[in-house]
Amino acid sequence: MTEVYLVYLAAVAVFFATPPDTSQLLIIANSMRHGLRRSLWVVAGDLSANVLQMTAAAFGLAAVIATSATAFSVIKWLGVAYLVWIGLRMMMSQGTSRRGQTAAGRPARLFRLGFVTSMTNPFAVVFFAALFPQFIVVEAPVLPQLLILGATYLVVDGATLLLWGWAGDRVAARLNASLATINRICGGLMIGAAALLGIKDITPQR
Repeated sequence: MTEVYLVYLAAVAVFFATPPDTSQLLIIANSMRHGLRRSLWVVAGDLSANVLQMTAAAFGLAAVIATSATAFSVIKWLGVAYLVWIGLRMMMSQGTSRRGQTAAGRPARLFRLGFVTSMTNPFAVVFFAALFPQFIVVEAPVLPQLLILGATYLVVDGATLLLWGWAGDRVAARLNASLATINRICGGLMIGAAALLGIKDITPQR
C-alpha cells in the first residue's frame, strides 16, 4: 500500500504543477488586494468545499452530474457568472488601503468567496470520483483509504494555494500601484478564471 500511496502523491503533485486555475487565480487576486494572511479565509472556504465534493464523489453523486448535461451546465455557468460578477465588482471597487478593514476583506465574505467559487465548479466532483478509485486497494478497508487520499489532496492543494497567494502578495507589494490599479488587475484575473471554467468540457478536472 505504501507504493500505491507514493504513486498517488506523485500524481497529485504533478496535477498541481500547472499554470494557475480558477481557485489559484482567486487566491492570487485576493492576496494582491488584502494580503496573504487575510486571504487564508479564501483558502479555508475552498478546501471546505473540496471536503463536500469528495463526500459527494464517495456517495456516487459524480455519476449524476456527469450524466446529466443540464445539471452539469447549470452548475458550471452559475460558477462562470459568479466569477464574472466578482471580477466586475473588483474592477469598480474603490478603496484606500490594500490591507484595510474593508467590507470586501472581512473573513466571512472571503470564506464565502472561496467556498462558492469551488462549489460551483462541477468538474471537481467528477475529478475526485475518477481519481480516488485508481488508488484504492480493494483488499483493504476502503473508508480509511479514502480519508488518507482526501487528506493528502487537501494538504497539497492548501500548500499550492498558499504558494500562489504568497506570490500574489509579493507582486502587489512590489508593484507600488494604487489600490484602484490592483483592483482592476484582480478583477481581470477573476474574469480570466471565469473564462477558464467556461471553456472546460466534461473531461474530469479540478
